[in-house]
Amino acid sequence: MFKNLFGKKNDVDKDIEITSPINGKYVKLEDIPDPVFAEKMMGEGFGVEPTDGEVVAPVSGTIMQVFPTNHAVGIKTQNGLEVLIHIGLETVAMEGKGFEGHVSEGDKVEKGDKLVTFDMDLVKSEANSTISPVIITNSDILDSFELKEVTDVDRASTVVAKASIK
Repeated sequence: MFKNLFGKKNDVDKDIEITSPINGKYVKLEDIPDPVFAEKMMGEGFGVEPTDGEVVAPVSGTIMQVFPTNHAVGIKTQNGLEVLIHIGLETVAMEGKGFEGHVSEGDKVEKGDKLVTFDMDLVKSEANSTISPVIITNSDILDSFELKEVTDVDRASTVVAKASIK
């Protein structure tokens, strides 16, 4: 009787599709020129070599973290998956120059909502790379993680990965 009143704890879908947050070219995690990402020290994921400077939510959820420099954003989905979008490599050294955030911690976002815009030319000239990792930072909760066969990716529409939580 009470489960009808309060709902079951396991009502949340355990499967989630992760779309590209940026227009560009797919990059295998192992090919990202940074060992922290390439060696999966932060978790499973993929990268995108962007063709423009707009970043959108690859999943729906709640904004967990917006770095003060706006170069990275973390989203937690309803099923507990934590997705980090890190724009470029070594972009923290830019101290926020060229990045504009459009969300704040605690905001609810839907897949495709604008998170950050950035100056591509500035990132190209000042960062180590424009390749932008998309990482599951709590990969330990994954039951499975499947990457799709993609090359060119469109933000919010190209499904790059499917994750299933335990």
